[in-house]
Amino acid sequence: MSNQNNAGTTVLMTGNEAAARGALEAGVRFCTSYPGSPAVEVADVLFSAKDVYGEWSTNEIIAFEAAAAASYAGLRAITVMKHNGLAVAADFLLSLNHAALKSGLVVVIGDDPSGHSSVNELDSRQFVRFAEVPLLEPSTIEEAREMTRYAFELSEQVGTFVIVRLVTRICHARGNVVLREIPDFPAVKPSIGKEERFRCRPPLHVDVHVRQEKAREIYEHSPFNSYSGPQSETVIVSSGPSVLYAREALQILGLEDKVGLLKLGASWPVPREFVLKTAGHAENIIFIEDIDPFIEQNIITVLAQFGGKRYKFFGQGSGHVKGEWGAGMGEMNPDQAVQALCNVFDLPNPLKAPAVPTPDGVLKEELPVRELTMCPGCPHRSSFWAIKTALELDGRDGFPLGDIGCYAMGARKASNFLLRSVFCMGSGAGMANGFGQLQNMGFDQPVIATVGDSTFFHACLPALVNARYNNADFTLVVLDNSTTAMTGFQPHAGTATPGKDSKSIMMIEDVTRGMGLETVVCDPHQLDDTVENLCRLLKKKGANVLIMRKPCALMNYRLEQRLFEVDSEKCLGDDCGCSRFCSRVFACPAIFFDESIGKAYINDTLCTGCGACATLCPRGAIYEKSFSGTEGKN
Repeated sequence: MSNQNNAGTTVLMTGNEAAARGALEAGVRFCTSYPGSPAVEVADVLFSAKDVYGEWSTNEIIAFEAAAAASYAGLRAITVMKHNGLAVAADFLLSLNHAALKSGLVVVIGDDPSGHSSVNELDSRQFVRFAEVPLLEPSTIEEAREMTRYAFELSEQVGTFVIVRLVTRICHARGNVVLREIPDFPAVKPSIGKEERFRCRPPLHVDVHVRQEKAREIYEHSPFNSYSGPQSETVIVSSGPSVLYAREALQILGLEDKVGLLKLGASWPVPREFVLKTAGHAENIIFIEDIDPFIEQNIITVLAQFGGKRYKFFGQGSGHVKGEWGAGMGEMNPDQAVQALCNVFDLPNPLKAPAVPTPDGVLKEELPVRELTMCPGCPHRSSFWAIKTALELDGRDGFPLGDIGCYAMGARKASNFLLRSVFCMGSGAGMANGFGQLQNMGFDQPVIATVGDSTFFHACLPALVNARYNNADFTLVVLDNSTTAMTGFQPHAGTATPGKDSKSIMMIEDVTRGMGLETVVCDPHQLDDTVENLCRLLKKKGANVLIMRKPCALMNYRLEQRLFEVDSEKCLGDDCGCSRFCSRVFACPAIFFDESIGKAYINDTLCTGCGACATLCPRGAIYEKSFSGTEGKN
């Protein structure tokens, strides 16, 4: 539905789908992205649309640069990334803002308050203030469509790119959207004039301020900014989905007739005259927003400079308003908004439940804790087991480093808390360069840097070039599951992609061997071979690479039609001495322990047939079942 016309139809969409629809209604022709939750589906939808070039770029800065090129060539373009991706693209962001664009360029950012699918939370609005470019913040799913459509017009009016900031609660929520016409835009031949130049140089900073002032003048009359409620001495200022939370909190507390609500959807640059007109009369200003006090700081500045009176400000700075985890931390939600207003007006919180017995008090035993883990058959489980085993056999207290991805589970119980670091993409390899230069100072612990196959191309190549050139001692382990699994199985330069010539695929081993690095490829489920290779590489000087290659279990599910079973005669249960190794220590979610008979068993529905458990069982009690009915018992 997102890429069909159906103008005038009301449909149910996610915020991501709505943003994509808005881009199509604006006539977008070029879309780039590096996949990152929560906004990844914006690109997914656009890639399936007719007449739109779609590209999963190697990383976010290249995606941004490619989209800018399309804009200079005369095409409306969009690039989509999460908050971490904007940090990757910041170098180009803070340069491109100095140069005028030709056609509309929109950057859709997916912020992730409370870090639902991220290692951190970051408020991307701070980048907007650095770059001095226009910002739009949808409060509803419908606004995600309308703001994204409008952002292209605004970009061309002002002459710079526009950032549309979605947050998780907009990206993944669903709401009614009224579709507008997808125009039959005339074909545009991309071209660059002979005299056109695209440059960034310091004097152009003047132009940045000129464009920002133009955007501010437009925002003074933006339909995305509004005031509702009475002309009261108390006004709430809010943006994004927090507007809905503030409105709900006023209803719950019966304050709709006593407090005004100023909604800023076009929030930067601050529409100064509009703010003074709608909130300047008030005595008390309350700020409700996600993560950083961005709106709070901006409005305080405007009112302090131009309000002409003293105000009382209630927000994160005063301690009256807090996110899920405290002031400036975590998501805002209706409960937090109600509590904030109760703090300001000294009211009892009607949402606080009366004291009732806790589950712990009702249940005889504590509720079991469900740990985050890897999928059944995940090759990373075997990979981390091989790394743990090799480091133990090596005996020099070596350790692995990592970064964000499915394999960040290596820092959790699923992999015995093995990873010592989890930062940004490629950071494990970068840090390993530093550890790899400390031998002359007495450092003698082997270091392993773990990285996924998509991350290898995204962020690890500079680290490997540095290691090769400066002769750093470490082993790079590439956990190659043949996809960008964490964000939805998007392709990358090392995977086969529909519509692409197979010659375009770059094998990781070809790249690393081309750098002059010894490279070994193995199947992580073949644990003995994997451990042997890793032990050998740990003893080598300089940088080297071990590629543990096995397709993601979810992609490869039942592809080989292999199932495994426990031989109850061979399994000794607790009498084995293995301490329930398969179900408790290796902890594959497909392996259970039957307390009634004291034996392990495998759930056929969950088993993906990787076979790692059969390799590890000390009694040889796990065997592959044959679909012909002949069982492969030893």
